[in-house]
Amino acid sequence: MQDKLTDRSALEPLFATGWDLVEGRDALTKTYKFADFVEAFGWMTRAALVAEAMNHHPEWHNVYRTVTVTLTTHDAGGLSALDVVLAGKMDSL
Repeated sequence: MQDKLTDRSALEPLFATGWDLVEGRDALTKTYKFADFVEAFGWMTRAALVAEAMNHHPEWHNVYRTVTVTLTTHDAGGLSALDVVLAGKMDSL
C-alpha cells in the first residue's frame, strides 16, 4: 500500500510539462496529442507496459489522436509517489 503524497513540491516539475490537478479530486491529469490514432495507440501500449511493471494503472481515455490520462492512487485515497513516477515515465515515452 502506498502512502498519500504529503510533500506537493514533487508535483511542480509535472505542472511545467502540462500536468494539472483534477478539480474536486486528488488526482493529476494531462492530455497528449499525437499525429494520428496509430501513434496514440502505440504510446498507450508502451505506457501500459510501464504501468503494468509498476503495478500502477492509469485511468485514460482515447479518441482518435488524443489520449487523456488521469493518475491517482486509489488505495492511498489520492496522489502518491507512484503517480509522480508514472507521470514522469509517460512524459519520457
